[in-house]
Amino acid sequence: MTFQVTVQPSGRQFSCDAGESVLAAAIRAGVSLPYGCKNGACGSCKGKLLSGAVVHGKHQERALTADEQAAGKALFCCAQPQSDVTIEAREVLGVGEFPIKKIPARVAKLERVSDDVIIMSLQLPATERMQFKAGQYIEFMLKDGKRRSYSLANAPHHNDLTSLHIRHMPGGLFTDHVFGAMKERDILRLEGPLGTFFLREDSDKPMVLLASGTGFAPIKAIVEHAVHLKTTRPITLYWGGRRPQDLYMHALCEEWAHTLPNFRYIPVVSDALPEDSWQGRSGFVHRAVMEDLPDLSGYQVYACGAPIMVDSARHDFVSTCKLPEEEFFADSFTSEADLAAA
Repeated sequence: MTFQVTVQPSGRQFSCDAGESVLAAAIRAGVSLPYGCKNGACGSCKGKLLSGAVVHGKHQERALTADEQAAGKALFCCAQPQSDVTIEAREVLGVGEFPIKKIPARVAKLERVSDDVIIMSLQLPATERMQFKAGQYIEFMLKDGKRRSYSLANAPHHNDLTSLHIRHMPGGLFTDHVFGAMKERDILRLEGPLGTFFLREDSDKPMVLLASGTGFAPIKAIVEHAVHLKTTRPITLYWGGRRPQDLYMHALCEEWAHTLPNFRYIPVVSDALPEDSWQGRSGFVHRAVMEDLPDLSGYQVYACGAPIMVDSARHDFVSTCKLPEEEFFADSFTSEADLAAA
């Protein structure tokens, strides 16, 4: 059995098989709905159900609350139609521009840049080139059928090697292997590019880039791409970590601040210890944005990192700082622990 899905306001239509999610069917049909984790944890694919019925698979309460569901909201990565449905969602222009490929990749370099972060560089086959937008991610396809998602940390024009920033999650199936047994020249299989978090090049609004931890990876790609485009848009980067060493490419950000016109960098540390001798901003990184920019009505925000940071920033920037909701772009870094809590 198949159901018809109609997307408003565009009027685009596609079919969805019984038991298939709206998002999976949309991707299959080349209809670009917003999405992030695809696992019911981040809320990026949330939209409105205008007519028809869906059932939701397993998802996190914070990604779609009971009140939101009662108000007609749906989480399209988990919503399975029970009838023909009409949904309201903002289609993402340009995301289907590049094909999603499954590619083998060789580990070219493993560089430990802090106690718990490795920069992994991958070499794709000579016959393959992955085209992507700055900010998108790839998924590793593991032998047991599981997948792990990582943002591309290099800009599209720097594609000799594919760069990823990987934080060690102790007990994590994949990252224990990366930080333990993985060696250079190992072969991995990946699929990409994925996601609708990328630089919107059609805007001239000043940008706030907001990162926590390894959420810096796609933000780095966006900065490098913006520089490549010779953009004149003002860019302010806020990067937050618990301790100074969590800002593992702090020197690069300082170099950008010294050499790039219209670029500012504000590092923020939440839990510095006396021995850190931290002299900079402290507290929650999204709060630093609110202190500096109480009126975000004329800005675009790109936020990436822990779900709690992304969710708090989205809520507070829109409700308190007058940021238009459609100008907040985000990618939540959901871990297996986050998904298990769904």
